[in-house]
Amino acid sequence: MRILSIPEKSKSLAYLELTKPRITWMILVATALGFFLGSKGSVDFDTFLSTLFGSGLVSSGAGALNHFAEKDSDSLMKRTRLRPIQTGVVSSENVRYFGIALIIFGTLILYFFVNPVVTVLALVTTLLYLFIYTPLKKITWLNTTIGAIPGALPPVGGWAAASGRLDPESWVLFFILFFWQHPHFFAIALMYRDDYKRANLQMLPSIEKTSSRTKRQIVWHLFLLLPVSLIPFYIGLLGPMYLIGAVVLGLIYLLSGLQMIKSYTLKSARTLLRVSIIYLPVLFLIIIFDIFS
Repeated sequence: MRILSIPEKSKSLAYLELTKPRITWMILVATALGFFLGSKGSVDFDTFLSTLFGSGLVSSGAGALNHFAEKDSDSLMKRTRLRPIQTGVVSSENVRYFGIALIIFGTLILYFFVNPVVTVLALVTTLLYLFIYTPLKKITWLNTTIGAIPGALPPVGGWAAASGRLDPESWVLFFILFFWQHPHFFAIALMYRDDYKRANLQMLPSIEKTSSRTKRQIVWHLFLLLPVSLIPFYIGLLGPMYLIGAVVLGLIYLLSGLQMIKSYTLKSARTLLRVSIIYLPVLFLIIIFDIFS
């Protein structure tokens, strides 16, 4: 049954929404940072632009296919029931074809204009996201940890695009994003736990009777994030500006997490979410300034 409670969206805007533009934007920024660091001072801008274009298409296609895969769950959740498929603006079949076309086109660009390493990495990221993480959301709360793997791979892809290799330094960037994601997504899961229950999605705050495991997950990932985020300085990848920024941001993020586990309220979850949203782009800006200073 079609929902008529909101104004009709134009199809162009609906297709844009299907690509999850905010997530795709962050993926491209992370990819760009990985590319600049992997270039080590010698940036090929043609390859750089091809990397961003191809990666953006693959990410957008994966976002669209995620809309398709979760169309039933999204219909049950208040925060997602007005998405393009649910409102009938775009048919689910068109969404599927749209997503597949974007992934194929993006993959071809990465293969022919960048290199095979980043192409394989983009495909692995997409497969993990769509065929491992997404189905696991109905099976186990560990989906958050599994989902953090494809979520942390974009800077590694950027590095591989620039160098053609998966150097050890690139995995430091992976682990920074990997640890950052857990408090971020557990805060979201607490804020929308009733929605997740309604859709029968296995998010930790919505399935455990007490809050003990959620609190442990938040704390230990924040404590691990702080020292891991300092590694780029100690291995000579980034300089003192980055070190100071990473320490300050890490402490603010940690204190927000500690406050959340102390009160465990929706207000503290929103605060942690806001801090997590600020942490990553500010850290990225610091990296950019450090690279080009």
